[in-house]
Order: sequence, then structure tokens, then C-alpha cells
Amino acid sequence: MDQPTQPPAPPAQAPAPPTQTLAPSARAPAQGNRARRLGFTMLAAVVILGGLAWSAHWLIVGRHYESTDDAYVDADIVQITSQVPGTVTAVYVDDTQGVRRGELLASLDPADAQIALNSAEADLARAVRSVRGLFAQRDALRAQIAQRAADLQRAQNDLARRQGLLADGAVSGEELAHARDAVSVAQAQLDAAREQLNATEAQIQDTTIETHPQVLAAEAAVRDAALALRRTQLRAPVDGVIAKRTVEVGQRIAPGSPLMVVVPLRDVWVDANFKEAQLRSMRVGQPVELHADLYGGAVDFHGRLAGLAAGSGSAFALLPAQNASGNWIKIVQRVPVRVVLDAAQLQAHPLRVGLSMTARVDIQDTSGPLVSDQINTTPLPQLASDGIDPQLEAQIREIVEQNAGRAGAAVRGGIQDLARATNTLAR
Repeated sequence: MDQPTQPPAPPAQAPAPPTQTLAPSARAPAQGNRARRLGFTMLAAVVILGGLAWSAHWLIVGRHYESTDDAYVDADIVQITSQVPGTVTAVYVDDTQGVRRGELLASLDPADAQIALNSAEADLARAVRSVRGLFAQRDALRAQIAQRAADLQRAQNDLARRQGLLADGAVSGEELAHARDAVSVAQAQLDAAREQLNATEAQIQDTTIETHPQVLAAEAAVRDAALALRRTQLRAPVDGVIAKRTVEVGQRIAPGSPLMVVVPLRDVWVDANFKEAQLRSMRVGQPVELHADLYGGAVDFHGRLAGLAAGSGSAFALLPAQNASGNWIKIVQRVPVRVVLDAAQLQAHPLRVGLSMTARVDIQDTSGPLVSDQINTTPLPQLASDGIDPQLEAQIREIVEQNAGRAGAAVRGGIQDLARATNTLAR
């Protein structure tokens, strides 16, 4: 019996490859690389965007400004010195104290100066009396000339009469000789009187007692002594703050000795040091915005560019740099630029000398000059002690009047007119 045919068995399949599973330590570097690439991409985008933003800001705003933080407050340092020697008897101020112009700062012993003033006044009175004597001498000489002229005329008349009587024998030859001698003597006396008058006239010609050189010199000596007396009181020449006071009571000082300093804080300015390349578009009159480290960003100071220095800071140094050497290294120089500040802002927010500032100059307007040609023709007002003292001038006039003998002016005028008439007649 036939056995049933069985179907063939299916072919054996190849075994499936085993599934490869990555370990966690292998997945970490791949994820780190992707994160790093993403970070660099974001950083590059930020840098590019920042560069574009900065470029846009520079094109629109930044290229019209120049700034520096190398700027400092400066002001006039008014040195207080004595113009006369003396001993300090009082000091009325101290450091950090504010003073007004004309206020008394210190006093010197006035005894020596007062004695010198009294001596000068006495010399003035003596000079007036001496010149008054010259005018009186001139009047006396004119009267004397008139008298000498009359004596000469009389002697000449006597000589003429005797010469007429000589032929008749009424006058002897000896008497005639005496008459001639009398004429010669009278002529000589008249000539001597005229020379004395000329010498006196040379001393007082075209002058009066008030305008005579001796009197003017004596008046100048009085003014000089009075000025020395006033200078024993040291006064503030400007409004400001006292600094560096070194004078003490009882100190003996010489002329020119530094005693203290007055700093006028209402008139401070800023010296901003800019690099050479930053000066290309700077002009006088450009607006400047400043900030002081003292106030930070809370206060904005506004000023204007007043001028650029004539040279760099190193050019005016005590020992200027010498670059003529083989190991020369180029150093970018800085030039001081003066910035004047708004007076109202300085009044509200005072600054001090030497404070640090930051300055930002608006250079858009380049129509201003490169060099300031403004000349200050208005001098500062002088102190009362340096000008004319009306009280002193009145005192000088009083001394002159008292010693000139004004009460006898009319009498002297009459004598002068009489002498002038007789002098004309004698000539």
C-alpha cells in the first residue's frame, strides 16, 4: 500500500541579526556636539546682530561725538602774598572757608608804615613851603631889580650933569670919576639881580605851587607811604574758597611770601585730554556734555568748547620727550581741550579743582574756528586799595593849601604886578 506523500518542508530561514542597542555613554557626545553647534550658532548670531546694531548706532549717532574720561576740573589758583614786609597781627580766615572779594584775610603790624606816612606828609609840607619861598624870592628879586634900575638911572643922571659942569670947572675930575664908578656899580648890581631872577625863574617857570616838581614828588611819596599802609591789610582779590593757608599770627613775612590760596570755584573749567585723531573735527564753540564722578550720572553738566591747547601735554612738560633715538616708539599724544561750564549749573552743583570728569563733544557743527581769536579786553575790577583813595587825595590837598599861604595870595598878586611893571620900566 502506497504511503501518502507528505509536502516538502519549507526552507529554513536565516536567523535575524541581533538588534544593536547604543549605550548611554555613546549617546552623550552626539547630543553635546549638537548643543555646542547650536550655542556657537546663537553666539555668532548675537555677535552679528550686535555688530550691526553698533554699526547702525555709529553711523547714526556715534560718529558725531568724541568722548574721553581723561578730563579734570581746573580753575585759577589765586596766590595771596604780601607786598610789604611785616609781622602778622591777625588772621581772619581758615582753609575751606568761603570769602567774598574785598574781605579782610590777614593784617600786618601798621606801626612802621604809619611812621613812614607821617614822615612823607611832613616832607610834603616842607616842599610846599620851599616852593612858596621860591615864588616869594622871585617877587623880591623883581622888586630889587626895579630898585637897581632906579639906582642906575640916578647914577647915570648924576654922571650926565657932572659931565656938563666939567667944562666950566664946577666939577673936578675926581668927582667925575666917582660918578662914572657909581654908574658901573649900579649897572653891575642890576645885572646881578637880573641873573638871580633868571636862576629863580628857571626853577618855577610855567608852574604853580601845586604843579611844581618838588611838590609833585612829595605828593607821590605820600601816596606811596599811604599805599604801603593800606597793604598791611590783605584782602581777597576774588570770590572763592580758602586753601593752603600757611600764615600764622606772629609770623614775620617778607614781600612775595605765599600765605594762602583763594580758589574761585564759580569760574572753574574742565581740561579734557583728547587723542590726536579725535581733534580732526573739533571746533571752538561746539557743545559738550560732561559728567562728574562726584555726582555720577545724576547730574548732566553742559558746556562749550572754548579752545584747544597750543601743544600736547608732553610738549610743555618740564622735561620734554626727545624722540631722536634709535629705539623710538610712537606714543599717541593727547592735547588738552578747555571746556567752559554753565554758570547756573556750577552754582547749583559746585565742583572742586582736580575732580575727574567724562566729556562728550558734539562735533556735527564744524563751522567754528580751529583757534580761538577772542581777546578779553575787559580787565577785572581793581580793589579799593589799588586805586585812587579820595580821602587821601583830600588830605594831600589840605596839606598843600595849609602850607601854600592862600590867605596872602591877593597880596602876593599885587606885589607881582607892581614888580612886573617896574621891571618893564627898567628895561
